[in-house]
Amino acid sequence: MNPIAEQLNASLDSENPHVLNMLSQLGKELFYPKGILSQSAEAKKSAHKFNATIGMATENGEMMHLDLIQKTLSAYEPKDLYPYAPPAGKPELRSEWRKKIILDNPSLKDKTFGTPIVTNALTHGMSIAADLFVDQQDPVILPDKYWGNYNLIFELRRGGQLHTFPLFNDQETFNVDGLREVLFAQKDHGKAIVILNFPNNPTGYTPHEEEAEQIVSVLLEAAEAGINIVAVTDDAYFKLFFEDSIKESLFSRLANLHPRILSVKVDGATKEEFVWGFRVGFITFANTSSKAVDVLEQKTTGLIRGTISSAAHPSQTFVLKALQSPEFTGQQEEKCSIMKKRANKVKDVLNNQKYHKLWSYYPFNSGYFMCLKLNEVNAEEARKHLLDKYGVGVVAINATDLRIAFSCVEEEDIEELFELIYQGVNDLLAVRS
Repeated sequence: MNPIAEQLNASLDSENPHVLNMLSQLGKELFYPKGILSQSAEAKKSAHKFNATIGMATENGEMMHLDLIQKTLSAYEPKDLYPYAPPAGKPELRSEWRKKIILDNPSLKDKTFGTPIVTNALTHGMSIAADLFVDQQDPVILPDKYWGNYNLIFELRRGGQLHTFPLFNDQETFNVDGLREVLFAQKDHGKAIVILNFPNNPTGYTPHEEEAEQIVSVLLEAAEAGINIVAVTDDAYFKLFFEDSIKESLFSRLANLHPRILSVKVDGATKEEFVWGFRVGFITFANTSSKAVDVLEQKTTGLIRGTISSAAHPSQTFVLKALQSPEFTGQQEEKCSIMKKRANKVKDVLNNQKYHKLWSYYPFNSGYFMCLKLNEVNAEEARKHLLDKYGVGVVAINATDLRIAFSCVEEEDIEELFELIYQGVNDLLAVRS
């Protein structure tokens, strides 16, 4: 093992050995190398004559560039577009995003948590969490309604074992008892990765206050029972809260809660700021030990250096400028209001009694999506039929559930969308009879 990695692990062992035990073997071996980038950083500060350290080109005192590209980006200086961003991300952006996290989650104000590290959107952030903490057969706990990419990230790539529980109980609220049962079943293993994705993809559900308190209570109980917990909050659709759900990330409640709980927040501008193609995400750590958080940030930076080197600089600049703009909050709230109106329209449409014979729907109060539960027709058959006959695209989650992204349907078109789904399902029932 590299001496730098050994030193980082020794620091973790002295500060919080529980966090060291949470790391995968890869996580234990990770470090940020003292190579070209660190030497270049030193040269940037002190090489006042010539700086010939890094593979970039300059011309006439600024970053070399093609005029045809710069003309399309003339609102930005070349220095904010063309150089490599640091592996951990543009420092100003990291600082600005940390301020935003506190603004959006006021209960974090007096808690200890790290500075967000820039990722290539949220998928990359979840992949970093998997690399850091998941080894073969490590239990990854999540509801049975989950984003399918978790299979690739945690199971296929890292060999983790997904353990699911029904998302909803008989009262159609978050199934806290199911979470507790699956989590405590891992007691002999001594470690669990818990994925908390709210607003939930695919159902669009976010817990209410009482449910959130119960989730936190279960995790604390498990930690006190000796289980090391990596609590990963996938906050991809954060801010898109339409009803009386919690409005803060569970990251806030789990931060500094117990030495055996490491809270990991994965979020980003992708969905929150409606800039999907920019690919700007963040990963942030919180634990009772600030030094443990610092070690994890160094290991994460090393992991980024060894994979993508760094995230794209222009996208980081665009997001930074947006966050610094006085118009940002108003414009973001305007778009969130549009999404809320679409969600409310979906509920109004689904109140039509004729639909109740063909399907029910899972509770939803946030995010981009909602899910129908078909009563008699196979979801995949319905999906194909809707696409082939009516030109309607939806996603089949399993044998019964169809995910509907109302985020990409205008409010005035929502009624027609569900009418076509109704017709398509009836077509299949008619063939069957």
